[in-house]
Amino acid sequence: MTIKLIAIDLDDTLLDSKLAVSPRACEAIRKAVARGVTVTIATGRMYCSALVYAKQLKLDVPLITYNGALIKSCLSGETLLHQPVERELALEVLDLCREHNWYIQTYMNDKLYVKELDEHAAYYMRFSGAPANAIGDRLYIAEQPPTKMLAMSTAEDVKAAYDIVKTRFDNKLTVAISKPTFLEITHPLANKGRALAFLADKLHIRQEEVMALGDGGNDLDMIKYAGWGVAMGNASDAVKAAARLETLSNDADGVAEAIEKYVLK
Repeated sequence: MTIKLIAIDLDDTLLDSKLAVSPRACEAIRKAVARGVTVTIATGRMYCSALVYAKQLKLDVPLITYNGALIKSCLSGETLLHQPVERELALEVLDLCREHNWYIQTYMNDKLYVKELDEHAAYYMRFSGAPANAIGDRLYIAEQPPTKMLAMSTAEDVKAAYDIVKTRFDNKLTVAISKPTFLEITHPLANKGRALAFLADKLHIRQEEVMALGDGGNDLDMIKYAGWGVAMGNASDAVKAAARLETLSNDADGVAEAIEKYVLK
């Protein structure tokens, strides 16, 4: 079956440990696009952060961002889908975070909001390239429905927080661990799998003609959805178990390897 749509996660997938896209990956993506394959990014990152890499790759497609809560086109800036967290639920999450003294940040109108510019906020700004807006206790008011919320801590504490949030909100929210230290919270219908299905339908591409590449818990739904679900060599055990195929790690050009092998042949 011919692959017509490729969705690629950014962090620890397309990006290496230095947050760069390798020349080999750029070339493989360029060749796939030249053959008529639609290549997009599917990330938990903000749209503005993903757009930097889309421009580097010269992509002119809708980007799946915020773990599928926002699909927005590269050049036109047209929003195809936006599913923010309901404000009432966001307020409950924020109260829970304050109760447990968890670091939490929110995203509204593609801007990042934090309580203060502490070490977590500083790390995220370096990592994403997005500036943080420190608003103090106003953070806990959630003046608008946030596109996404992200808690950050040690890997052990994030696992514990995941269990608490999942138990408390069950199917009212989508909760995923992306990086071991990141807990991502979105609308219950917002995940990369649903977003990828939405985009494939828009493009009249069948499920079996879709390839998805990822490594983390927030990639699990799109790996399961895609006819060609590809786990990175550095992927979690859960992602590897769900994937149809496995490629090399992000630092060993796993994305380029998969595209060359299964798309360019």
